[in-house]
Amino acid sequence: MNATWHQFERFLDFTKGSHVIGLSELKKYFHRFGYLSIPDMNFTDSFDEPFESAVIHYQSKLGLPITAKLDSDTLSQIMLPRCGMSDTHMLHTTRHFAYFPGEPRWNRPSPTSLTYAFSPDNMIQYVNASEIRAVFERAFTRWAAVIPVSFYETEFYGSPDIKIGFYSGDHGDGQPFDGVLGVLAHAFSPENGNFHLDAAERWAVDFGKEKSKVAVDLESVVTHEIGHVLGLGHSSVKQAIMYPSLIPRTKKVGLKLDDVEGVQALYGSNPNFRFSSLWASDMSTNQAVGSRFRSSKWFTIILFFLCLCI
Repeated sequence: MNATWHQFERFLDFTKGSHVIGLSELKKYFHRFGYLSIPDMNFTDSFDEPFESAVIHYQSKLGLPITAKLDSDTLSQIMLPRCGMSDTHMLHTTRHFAYFPGEPRWNRPSPTSLTYAFSPDNMIQYVNASEIRAVFERAFTRWAAVIPVSFYETEFYGSPDIKIGFYSGDHGDGQPFDGVLGVLAHAFSPENGNFHLDAAERWAVDFGKEKSKVAVDLESVVTHEIGHVLGLGHSSVKQAIMYPSLIPRTKKVGLKLDDVEGVQALYGSNPNFRFSSLWASDMSTNQAVGSRFRSSKWFTIILFFLCLCI
């Protein structure tokens, strides 16, 4: 399999002043997701001051302990598969959610109706088309429940608002995919409408049937990318749908308060939506996540990724 960012684990506990062969590759990661600007793309293997600033920025944006070094929390986050959209080319508000520059949204009369269609030439064959369509319908419905926006599938791929497809490698939009894990998908801000998933991933709609260790839940990623289609950037709240990373073989589909507050600031609220259900959901989720993370260890994540590469 493509180890992608797994090799970065060897930089554990490096700090400013360190020099190690291969650190330039990690700098490319930070550059790709908006944390490091290097003139002429001259990436060195030195842990210099600009890179330290990038590490601090990364830790701050993703809600990690700010240590200014490549500690276990930071490296475990870096190694996770994630959305391909930049974290920092987005405008963060006083809350945790973020927008694209200019806060673009679909400029349509409210209530808004958007159409979507699947590319007839860029789909995966090992998941039934009806199952894929059902995943997208559920994900769109989840967002429509909180804002006055409706989504309708059309069979005509010529001019829908949202164009969906599975692509491999360099597919012409300037953001090439990188094989198994790494970048999972990307979708662009309004009113672009392009919604691309990496065809190299092992996409799953049912983990009971899909046994691959690197399987990625399709509905979780689709729900996240719809947030981008609507104009949301990445959140620093780990439980939020709009947090940029996703652990393989995990399902994360429920909108959190941060997601809802962010998208409602763009479009207003669905008149039938009530916050009370989200408060209850967030409280139970936070309690469960807090308990799980208190008992987790750094080596557990390392062993997980080592197993993937065997």
